[in-house]
Amino acid sequence: MFAQLWRQLEKFGLGRAAAYAGFLALAAFALSWLEYRRAARMFPAEAYVIIVAVLFVLLGIWMGRQLTVPKDREGFSRNEAAIEVLGLSSRECAVLELLGQGMANKEIARALEISPNTVKTHLSHLFEKLDVSRRAQAVMKAKELSLIP
Repeated sequence: MFAQLWRQLEKFGLGRAAAYAGFLALAAFALSWLEYRRAARMFPAEAYVIIVAVLFVLLGIWMGRQLTVPKDREGFSRNEAAIEVLGLSSRECAVLELLGQGMANKEIARALEISPNTVKTHLSHLFEKLDVSRRAQAVMKAKELSLIP
């Protein structure tokens, strides 16, 4: 019965989350099992609250690290074939990379030491070549094509 439940949870991608929820339920049960009255007499209430808070903070940090997938930027390799097919210039690639970092036109202009109007021109060419109409769409498409990390 437990194996069937586990397989159904895995099917929806909830197997790990269910395991962590079960662990938290067991931890809560263990805290109540530890005879609260005895622990409360041994330690002042503030110390008991601090100990429980620290345990839950550490558990939260551990769970956060287990549930999140680190971004692997070291393994990124630019798709040179797509750059060549799209006909992107090196300057347009530089503008696209800074655009992916969330920079505004003036910030991109300062970083590349060009005028903001030149940045707008590069962006309009990028939008045309990537077949998009907005900055966010350009960044998403560039990431899909592995043009930027």
